[in-house]
Amino acid sequence: MFAIAEIAGKQHKVQKGDVLKVDKLKDFKEGDKVKIDKVLLKSDGSKTEIGTPHVSGASVELTVKAHGKYDKIKVYKKKPKKRYERTYGHRQHYTEVEVTAVK
Repeated sequence: MFAIAEIAGKQHKVQKGDVLKVDKLKDFKEGDKVKIDKVLLKSDGSKTEIGTPHVSGASVELTVKAHGKYDKIKVYKKKPKKRYERTYGHRQHYTEVEVTAVK
């Protein structure tokens, strides 16, 4: 059984036992349980339910494992003939979650 769920504003394909890195869920601490009701599609192999926009009665349960940051990306800007150069970096925050149930 798998589902397509909207987690932190993005769509993720989830199955029981999956470990995902999603955009930071700042309201939850490590070890907290999270219930997501925004399930867009649910399938058990023989039967598929598609929501309009969400499947009624379906949910996904997650457990927060850790918070962290991705590797740094470097951004370099330059304008030719103008002596303009800028370099900066960015590290995106994430939350690592484990899918405990798809209902």
